[in-house]
Amino acid sequence: MSSPLFTPFVLGPITLANRIVMSPMTRCRAIGNVPNALMVKYYTLRATAGLIITEGTAPSANGLGYARIPGCFTQEQADGWRSVTSAVHAAGGHIFLQLMHTGRISHPANMAQRARILAPSAIAAPGTMYTDSAGPQPHPVPEAMSEADILAAVEEFQSAAALAIGAGFDGVELHGANGYLIEQFLNLASNQRSDGWGKTVEGRARFALEVARAVVAAAGKDKVGIRLSPYGANGGLSADDETDALYTYLAAKFAELGLAYVHIVDHSPMGAPPVKSELKAAIRQKFRGAYILSGGYDRAKAEADLAANKGDLVAFGRPFLGNPDLVQKLQQNAPLVPPDMSTFFTPDEKGYLAL
Repeated sequence: MSSPLFTPFVLGPITLANRIVMSPMTRCRAIGNVPNALMVKYYTLRATAGLIITEGTAPSANGLGYARIPGCFTQEQADGWRSVTSAVHAAGGHIFLQLMHTGRISHPANMAQRARILAPSAIAAPGTMYTDSAGPQPHPVPEAMSEADILAAVEEFQSAAALAIGAGFDGVELHGANGYLIEQFLNLASNQRSDGWGKTVEGRARFALEVARAVVAAAGKDKVGIRLSPYGANGGLSADDETDALYTYLAAKFAELGLAYVHIVDHSPMGAPPVKSELKAAIRQKFRGAYILSGGYDRAKAEADLAANKGDLVAFGRPFLGNPDLVQKLQQNAPLVPPDMSTFFTPDEKGYLAL
């Protein structure tokens, strides 16, 4: 009997060749924040994945928190991404753009002169941000977003989504995980607002839902997914007593919007608290659309969870870094090349196209 991992899957208007998803992974090769020929090669080599989700891509200059990450808010950037999508499609693959606004996870040295570091509340993230000019630097205290700032950010996501679809992407994924702006609104560690954008479950969820509505209007509901990390600890965030209620509420609202998928990442393999199995099941039951599993998967675990109907697709991250031919290797149960962490975020080809 064939493995469920290698069977096709219909996702909105597209049919994926298999159920293997390449996770979004920041690689910091976009010199000047513009996708380039090196990135075209990187993604094309991995086009046998059923679905590629790109590295986090800023929807505005304010979202460019890391050194050398791409954007999708200028025509030059969109043209760079069109080269990527054209090559991936020519190789038989499908690709979504992940829109990631870094919010408070940022530093001025990584941003344009007039860009602003914004967050729900004026609370600095712990730890440091790497900069090319001065090495690691403490995260600065962000500006607390005004109502106008919030509405502007929603519009930026919408405009970036429209550019992405125009650049040939099959869809967009909203990055609502890993401690970035959307999750900063969801989490009490970073959102201590007392207005309609915080405090309650509904208030904390409001920004994520407004962004999702705006992006659906730009791209179409069957071309929009969202990545979430309940119980994630990145960027100084932490769970609270309302975490389960918050994510169950979001799942139901995303179902009403008709999103193509939810992408739930469990960071416990990297040291964060595990996402409760009961919460994962509740999200799957409430959402009803496609469900991407993510977090420390190998072939055996992926096949077991697909067979148990815990999800529809399985995302693999680091295994794709050293193994552009990961799909073939998983099919053959061939040994995998381990990733080289020293090359994860460097600017050149070493450790990027293959190891």
